[in-house]
Amino acid sequence: MTIKSKILEVRKEAGLTQTELAGAAGISRQAYTAIESGKAVPSTEIALRLARKLKVTVENLFWLEDNKDKIIRAELVGDSRSVPDGMRMQLVQLGPRLLARPMKEGLSVSHILNPADAIAIDNHGKKQVELRLINQAAAKIPTLILAGCDPSASIISAMIRDQGVRMIWIEAESIPALRALASGEIHIAGCNFKDNVTGEYNIPLVKEIVPFPCTVIRFAVWRQGMMVTAGNPKSINHIEDLTKPDVTFINRQPGAGSRGLLTRLIREAGIPAKNIHGYEHIVQGDLATAEMVAAGLADCGIGIEASARANELDFLALNEEPYDLVIPNRFLEMPAIQSLLELLKQRDFRRQIESLGGYDITPMGIPYT
Repeated sequence: MTIKSKILEVRKEAGLTQTELAGAAGISRQAYTAIESGKAVPSTEIALRLARKLKVTVENLFWLEDNKDKIIRAELVGDSRSVPDGMRMQLVQLGPRLLARPMKEGLSVSHILNPADAIAIDNHGKKQVELRLINQAAAKIPTLILAGCDPSASIISAMIRDQGVRMIWIEAESIPALRALASGEIHIAGCNFKDNVTGEYNIPLVKEIVPFPCTVIRFAVWRQGMMVTAGNPKSINHIEDLTKPDVTFINRQPGAGSRGLLTRLIREAGIPAKNIHGYEHIVQGDLATAEMVAAGLADCGIGIEASARANELDFLALNEEPYDLVIPNRFLEMPAIQSLLELLKQRDFRRQIESLGGYDITPMGIPYT
């Protein structure tokens, strides 16, 4: 339930100022402004005083809005005659028909050609390049650059666009993302890296690489595990099964959190890396790992559950770990950064991330130091 209010409209109809109404309620004007803007909820006593001054009932000023999900019915399209509970769907209104399409078979994840802002035409010394601008609006749009490995960054990009902010996602692992942040090349770095000495995630690495004060914002806690071919035909159930002679593995590049997880697990199990067929074969990113398995080019890879689900793979959980957004303190007051932090609070955005599978969004938006 959410408390809604129309106190602003009633106050204006009554011809009262905020100061007059605040005085009648026995509170400061700042406290009243917070109530009128919806940032604060009045106590029962204050609500009664406000209603008395405005000569209305409390129910005319404040009420509970039911946040229950709206249930609709749509026509299922595609080859499937039914879909399992929890399937992510796309809705399209086509004339009088509301069509629902399952987000699978390439619809959940897609490769796109991103529009360019300029074309390079000449190089100059000291890393200077001359460009022909082809997107005249590029310099006028508030833009954030995020480097990180979480594929849900594409959802952030799509939803923050509605707030007038363009976000460019650079797919990168924790260490190169933090190095780019330290070099002043990006606004935000995504990080999921466990320190072998302290056992702590992310903050030790941030302090080691980034030379200026930063705020670490928890995005989510996700499940990491083994992504295997649907049906698990090679019966891969434990980390030791990666040494089977008929199992082919696909690895991630050094600096990736999932590679770090694999390194810890095989060390604990006493497995030499050379005994894993495909250990030296690497790809960039969780989605690329899942696609290699889905295409039959590998039997197993380490990644997050959302990537496995997006490619209809089986998933065997190994660990839960936090994924954080690292933001330099000097950027925190930027309107575009504030838009991002507000997005993390929005119910619709949080549910989008949760629907991907394997994300615990309970701590989303909490700062750590």
